[in-house]
Amino acid sequence: MKLTLKIWRQKNATAQGKMETYQVSDISEHMSFLEMMDVLNEQLIAEGKEPVAFDHDCREGICGSCSMYINGQPHGPRQATTTCQLHMREFNDGDTIYIEPWRAKAFPVMKDLVVDRSAFDRIIQSGGYVSVNTSGNTLDANAIPIPKEDADEAFNAATCIGCGACVAACKNASAMLFVSAKVSQLSLLPQGQVERKERVLNMVDQMDKEGFGNCTNTGACSVECPKEISLENIARMNRDYLAASVTK
Repeated sequence: MKLTLKIWRQKNATAQGKMETYQVSDISEHMSFLEMMDVLNEQLIAEGKEPVAFDHDCREGICGSCSMYINGQPHGPRQATTTCQLHMREFNDGDTIYIEPWRAKAFPVMKDLVVDRSAFDRIIQSGGYVSVNTSGNTLDANAIPIPKEDADEAFNAATCIGCGACVAACKNASAMLFVSAKVSQLSLLPQGQVERKERVLNMVDQMDKEGFGNCTNTGACSVECPKEISLENIARMNRDYLAASVTK
Protein backbone atom coordinates (compact mmCIF):
# COMPACT_ATOMS: atom_id res chain seq x y z
CA MET A 1 0.00 0.00 0.00
CA LYS A 2 1.33 3.42 -0.99
CA LEU A 3 0.07 6.50 0.82
CA THR A 4 0.49 10.26 0.78
CA LEU A 5 0.61 11.73 4.29
CA LYS A 6 -0.04 15.39 4.97
CA ILE A 7 1.11 15.97 8.54
CA TRP A 8 1.12 19.02 10.78
CA ARG A 9 4.71 19.90 11.71
CA GLN A 10 5.48 22.42 14.43
CA LYS A 11 8.94 22.76 15.97
CA ASN A 12 7.76 23.88 19.41
CA ALA A 13 4.93 25.58 21.27
CA THR A 14 5.81 29.06 20.02
CA ALA A 15 6.77 28.24 16.43
CA GLN A 16 4.41 28.61 13.50
CA GLY A 17 3.37 25.22 12.17
CA LYS A 18 2.46 24.01 8.69
CA MET A 19 1.34 20.91 6.82
CA GLU A 20 4.12 18.89 5.19
CA THR A 21 3.76 16.07 2.68
CA TYR A 22 5.39 12.63 2.90
CA GLN A 23 5.20 9.46 0.84
CA VAL A 24 5.23 5.99 2.39
CA SER A 25 5.10 2.63 0.67
CA ASP A 26 5.00 -1.08 1.52
CA ILE A 27 2.38 -0.40 4.20
CA SER A 28 0.54 -3.56 5.19
CA GLU A 29 -3.20 -3.42 5.74
CA HIS A 30 -2.57 -5.32 8.97
CA MET A 31 -0.45 -2.54 10.45
CA SER A 32 -1.93 -0.25 13.07
CA PHE A 33 -1.98 3.46 12.28
CA LEU A 34 0.83 4.08 14.76
CA GLU A 35 2.92 1.32 13.18
CA MET A 36 2.50 3.13 9.88
CA MET A 37 3.73 6.29 11.62
CA ASP A 38 6.71 4.30 12.91
CA VAL A 39 7.54 3.30 9.33
CA LEU A 40 7.45 6.96 8.31
CA ASN A 41 9.71 7.98 11.19
CA GLU A 42 12.23 5.23 10.40
CA GLN A 43 12.27 6.52 6.84
CA LEU A 44 12.80 10.11 8.00
CA ILE A 45 15.59 9.12 10.39
CA ALA A 46 17.33 7.17 7.62
CA GLU A 47 17.17 10.32 5.49
CA GLY A 48 18.66 12.40 8.30
CA LYS A 49 15.42 14.28 8.91
CA GLU A 50 13.51 15.08 12.10
CA PRO A 51 10.93 12.34 12.90
CA VAL A 52 7.31 13.27 13.53
CA ALA A 53 6.57 13.66 17.24
CA PHE A 54 3.37 11.98 18.42
CA ASP A 55 2.12 10.67 21.77
CA HIS A 56 1.78 6.95 22.40
CA ASP A 57 2.17 4.54 25.29
CA CYS A 58 0.17 1.33 25.74
CA ARG A 59 -0.98 0.94 22.12
CA GLU A 60 -3.86 -1.11 23.45
CA GLY A 61 -6.65 1.48 23.52
CA ILE A 62 -6.29 2.01 27.26
CA CYS A 63 -4.09 5.02 28.02
CA GLY A 64 -5.61 7.54 25.59
CA SER A 65 -2.32 9.19 24.72
CA CYS A 66 -2.36 8.37 20.97
CA SER A 67 -4.75 11.21 20.19
CA MET A 68 -4.68 12.84 16.77
CA TYR A 69 -7.01 14.07 14.03
CA ILE A 70 -7.10 11.75 11.03
CA ASN A 71 -8.86 13.11 7.96
CA GLY A 72 -10.75 15.56 10.14
CA GLN A 73 -11.98 13.01 12.69
CA PRO A 74 -10.64 12.45 16.20
CA HIS A 75 -8.93 9.02 16.19
CA GLY A 76 -9.88 8.46 12.57
CA PRO A 77 -12.76 6.98 10.58
CA ARG A 78 -13.62 3.93 12.67
CA GLN A 79 -16.13 4.58 15.45
CA ALA A 80 -15.34 3.57 19.06
CA THR A 81 -11.68 3.06 18.18
CA THR A 82 -8.54 4.78 19.42
CA THR A 83 -5.80 5.77 16.97
CA CYS A 84 -3.54 2.97 18.16
CA GLN A 85 -6.28 0.40 17.49
CA LEU A 86 -7.05 1.80 14.04
CA HIS A 87 -5.67 -0.43 11.29
CA MET A 88 -4.56 0.48 7.81
CA ARG A 89 -7.23 -1.72 6.23
CA GLU A 90 -9.54 1.24 6.88
CA PHE A 91 -7.69 3.04 4.08
CA ASN A 92 -7.06 2.33 0.41
CA ASP A 93 -3.92 2.15 -1.68
CA GLY A 94 -3.11 5.61 -3.01
CA ASP A 95 -5.07 7.48 -0.33
CA THR A 96 -4.05 10.89 0.96
CA ILE A 97 -4.33 11.05 4.75
CA TYR A 98 -4.39 14.32 6.70
CA ILE A 99 -2.96 14.05 10.23
CA GLU A 100 -3.23 16.89 12.72
CA PRO A 101 -3.04 17.50 16.50
CA TRP A 102 -6.04 18.31 18.70
CA ARG A 103 -7.22 21.90 18.21
CA ALA A 104 -8.28 23.57 21.47
CA LYS A 105 -7.13 26.55 23.50
CA ALA A 106 -6.79 24.34 26.57
CA PHE A 107 -4.69 21.81 24.60
CA PRO A 108 -1.77 23.87 23.27
CA VAL A 109 0.43 22.17 20.67
CA MET A 110 3.87 21.31 22.08
CA LYS A 111 5.47 19.78 19.00
CA ASP A 112 4.04 18.33 15.79
CA LEU A 113 1.11 16.12 16.86
CA VAL A 114 1.82 16.37 20.62
CA VAL A 115 -0.46 18.58 22.70
CA ASP A 116 -0.36 19.51 26.38
CA ARG A 117 -3.37 17.82 28.02
CA SER A 118 -2.30 18.53 31.59
CA ALA A 119 -5.52 20.56 31.96
CA PHE A 120 -7.27 17.21 32.38
CA ASP A 121 -4.85 16.27 35.17
CA ARG A 122 -5.59 19.48 37.04
CA ILE A 123 -9.34 18.87 36.74
CA ILE A 124 -8.88 15.41 38.26
CA GLN A 125 -6.68 16.81 41.02
CA SER A 126 -9.39 19.31 41.93
CA GLY A 127 -11.90 16.63 42.91
CA GLY A 128 -11.48 13.23 41.27
CA TYR A 129 -10.84 11.26 44.44
CA VAL A 130 -12.62 9.67 47.40
CA SER A 131 -11.92 9.73 51.14
CA VAL A 132 -10.01 6.71 52.37
CA ASN A 133 -10.39 5.43 55.94
CA THR A 134 -6.99 4.15 57.00
CA SER A 135 -8.03 3.26 60.54
CA GLY A 136 -7.85 -0.46 59.87
CA ASN A 137 -11.61 -0.83 60.07
CA THR A 138 -12.37 0.02 56.45
CA LEU A 139 -15.30 -1.88 55.01
CA ASP A 140 -14.33 -3.86 51.95
CA ALA A 141 -15.83 -2.22 48.86
CA ASN A 142 -17.05 -5.58 47.60
CA ALA A 143 -19.16 -5.95 50.75
CA ILE A 144 -21.16 -2.76 50.17
CA PRO A 145 -24.46 -3.51 48.39
CA ILE A 146 -24.81 -1.42 45.23
CA PRO A 147 -27.69 -1.70 42.75
CA LYS A 148 -26.42 -3.32 39.56
CA GLU A 149 -27.75 -0.46 37.46
CA ASP A 150 -25.68 2.03 39.46
CA ALA A 151 -22.61 -0.21 39.32
CA ASP A 152 -22.96 -0.58 35.55
CA GLU A 153 -23.40 3.19 35.07
CA ALA A 154 -20.34 3.89 37.23
CA PHE A 155 -18.29 1.33 35.33
CA ASN A 156 -19.34 2.75 31.97
CA ALA A 157 -18.35 6.26 33.09
CA ALA A 158 -15.03 4.95 34.39
CA THR A 159 -14.10 3.64 30.94
CA CYS A 160 -13.23 7.23 29.94
CA ILE A 161 -9.51 7.23 29.09
CA GLY A 162 -9.09 11.01 29.07
CA CYS A 163 -7.88 11.14 25.48
CA GLY A 164 -9.56 14.47 24.76
CA ALA A 165 -11.47 13.38 21.64
CA CYS A 166 -14.59 14.95 23.15
CA VAL A 167 -12.84 18.32 23.32
CA ALA A 168 -11.44 17.95 19.82
CA ALA A 169 -14.83 17.03 18.35
CA CYS A 170 -16.75 19.83 20.08
CA LYS A 171 -17.19 23.08 18.14
CA ASN A 172 -16.75 24.89 21.48
CA ALA A 173 -13.86 22.71 22.72
CA SER A 174 -15.93 21.74 25.73
CA ALA A 175 -14.65 19.20 28.26
CA MET A 176 -18.10 18.47 29.70
CA LEU A 177 -18.15 14.81 28.63
CA PHE A 178 -14.78 14.12 30.22
CA VAL A 179 -15.57 15.96 33.45
CA SER A 180 -19.05 14.46 33.74
CA ALA A 181 -17.64 10.94 33.31
CA LYS A 182 -15.11 11.52 36.08
CA VAL A 183 -17.79 13.02 38.32
CA SER A 184 -20.30 10.26 37.59
CA GLN A 185 -18.01 7.31 38.19
CA LEU A 186 -17.64 8.46 41.80
CA SER A 187 -21.03 10.06 42.52
CA LEU A 188 -22.85 6.84 41.60
CA LEU A 189 -21.05 4.83 44.29
CA PRO A 190 -21.31 4.96 48.11
CA GLN A 191 -17.58 5.67 48.42
CA GLY A 192 -17.99 8.88 46.44
CA GLN A 193 -20.72 10.49 48.54
CA VAL A 194 -18.49 12.23 51.09
CA GLU A 195 -17.04 14.70 48.57
CA ARG A 196 -19.95 14.61 46.13
CA LYS A 197 -20.91 18.30 46.38
CA GLU A 198 -17.38 19.63 46.63
CA ARG A 199 -16.25 17.39 43.80
CA VAL A 200 -18.69 18.61 41.18
CA LEU A 201 -18.28 22.26 42.17
CA ASN A 202 -14.49 22.11 42.17
CA MET A 203 -14.11 20.09 38.98
CA VAL A 204 -16.49 22.29 36.99
CA ASP A 205 -14.78 25.40 38.35
CA GLN A 206 -11.36 24.04 37.33
CA MET A 207 -12.71 23.13 33.90
CA ASP A 208 -13.77 26.75 33.40
CA LYS A 209 -10.41 28.04 34.63
CA GLU A 210 -8.60 25.88 32.07
CA GLY A 211 -10.36 27.66 29.22
CA PHE A 212 -12.60 24.92 27.88
CA GLY A 213 -15.74 26.06 26.08
CA ASN A 214 -19.40 25.61 27.02
CA CYS A 215 -21.55 22.62 26.13
CA THR A 216 -24.36 23.24 23.62
CA ASN A 217 -25.62 19.64 23.55
CA THR A 218 -24.55 19.00 19.97
CA GLY A 219 -23.53 15.45 20.90
CA ALA A 220 -20.41 15.28 18.73
CA CYS A 221 -18.35 14.47 21.83
CA SER A 222 -20.16 11.20 22.51
CA VAL A 223 -20.19 10.22 18.83
CA GLU A 224 -16.42 10.61 18.50
CA CYS A 225 -15.56 9.17 21.93
CA PRO A 226 -13.58 5.92 21.47
CA LYS A 227 -15.23 4.53 24.61
CA GLU A 228 -18.72 5.77 23.70
CA ILE A 229 -19.24 7.69 26.95
CA SER A 230 -22.92 8.62 27.20
CA LEU A 231 -24.32 12.15 27.21
CA GLU A 232 -26.38 11.04 30.22
CA ASN A 233 -23.30 11.75 32.31
CA ILE A 234 -23.49 15.43 31.37
CA ALA A 235 -27.13 15.58 32.46
CA ARG A 236 -26.23 13.86 35.73
CA MET A 237 -23.38 16.27 36.39
CA ASN A 238 -25.61 19.27 35.67
CA ARG A 239 -28.16 18.00 38.22
CA ASP A 240 -25.43 17.42 40.78
CA TYR A 241 -23.94 20.86 40.11
CA LEU A 242 -27.31 22.59 40.55
CA ALA A 243 -28.05 20.70 43.77
CA ALA A 244 -24.59 21.41 45.16
CA SER A 245 -24.84 25.11 44.24
CA VAL A 246 -28.16 25.47 46.06
CA THR A 247 -27.29 23.52 49.19
CA LYS A 248 -23.59 24.26 49.58
